[in-house]
Amino acid sequence: MPAVLSFDDLKTAVAEGRIDTVLACFTDMQGRLMGKRFHARNFVDHSHHETHCCNYLLATDLEMATPDGYAASSWAKGYGDYIMQPDLDTLRPVPWLDGTAMVLCDILDHHAHAPVPHDPRAMLKAQVARAEAMGLAPVMATELEFFLFDKSLDEIRAGGFRDLTPLGKYNEDYHIFATTKEEKILRPVRNHLAAAGIPVEGTKGEAEAGQEELNIRYADALACADHHTIAKHAVKEIAWQHGHAASFLSKLAPGRVGSSSHVHQSLWRDGAPAFFDPQAELGMSALMRAYLAGLIAYAADYTFFLAPYVNSYKRFAKGTFAPTRTAWSVDNRTAAFRLCGDGTPGVRVECRIGGSDLNPYLAQAAMLAAGLKGIEERLDLAPPMSGDIYDSDGEEVPRSLREATETLRSSAMLRAAFGDGVVDHYTRCAEWEQEEFDRAVTDWEIARGFEKA
Repeated sequence: MPAVLSFDDLKTAVAEGRIDTVLACFTDMQGRLMGKRFHARNFVDHSHHETHCCNYLLATDLEMATPDGYAASSWAKGYGDYIMQPDLDTLRPVPWLDGTAMVLCDILDHHAHAPVPHDPRAMLKAQVARAEAMGLAPVMATELEFFLFDKSLDEIRAGGFRDLTPLGKYNEDYHIFATTKEEKILRPVRNHLAAAGIPVEGTKGEAEAGQEELNIRYADALACADHHTIAKHAVKEIAWQHGHAASFLSKLAPGRVGSSSHVHQSLWRDGAPAFFDPQAELGMSALMRAYLAGLIAYAADYTFFLAPYVNSYKRFAKGTFAPTRTAWSVDNRTAAFRLCGDGTPGVRVECRIGGSDLNPYLAQAAMLAAGLKGIEERLDLAPPMSGDIYDSDGEEVPRSLREATETLRSSAMLRAAFGDGVVDHYTRCAEWEQEEFDRAVTDWEIARGFEKA
């Protein structure tokens, strides 16, 4: 079976009994796959044209609550339908599930059959189209960091999420022997994803006990986000199949480093890297300098799309490889924006702000919007910083969800790029997350004040 299925391939596999289930999926605001399992015969005969879902799925939270305050869907509007339109170019086998294929869907308005503006995939497609109108093709790659744990999800949940014993027992950054102990999970992750048409480069240990990194080869921006989403889903499912838990929570414990999702990005023109100028300093073209200047100038505006939860901001701490200042530097992991491949055609910018909990469609769309705005405004790029940027006096990354919500709300750049309705929608998403946290009574508060207050 080919790595990525054509529709004709799928019909043949269904007729021969090799595939009996098709997952029709889309990505919600939190970056999770939502959708339906179809009997494969029904899918190829009927449902490959379209199916439907409730519109609350793009106006909910991690707990699948139905918060008020959304203009797009609400109890007052009756929670109607969206159309899920399969993108048949994304058909692929799901090798870790028997007899199963998957297709990603675009979300359309039930009446007008037009893209839903706040659908994460639609938001990225719109920014890609904006770049293409400028003669540019965005190319991206993401790194997925996560933790693997001894116990299963059910066991950890039953224990109140307190016994979080990692599968690895010590810092395993690039450590071959340590990661050999986790190959029962990581080997099938690599091989199953490759068989599903995801261009996996490899896995490695990261800078904590039980922390892993999955690297996927660069691709056009939309494919990159598709690959990231499917890979994250696969890691969770494959770990679960082996009786272990995988977590993409950004910060799991105060004494441990957090998990990131670095995003590498560049623009191409006519099949060649538009960021590269062999005559320029560091190989950075004028276009790249303006794009990077836009990323930096508007970093606070789009931080919510890189750090969407209260927990996300616990990761930004000195000496943890997570940035605290929106500076750029050359091959320097203390910077928010690291120049990689300087002086070569592979020159690119790595944004290090995003955590493992980001939605790749939203993150890439927001960064594209900022970078393209930098090009349109012909922004000047300040000189790179060097040394330990934690101790510099550069602009700080927003340090809380509350702060990032306000910069999102007031961002003229994002309102121009996405529209007021989309910015208001995601501002409400951020507000709700903060409201839910503010209602909580944490273990820390009880332990600190139960006797002593």
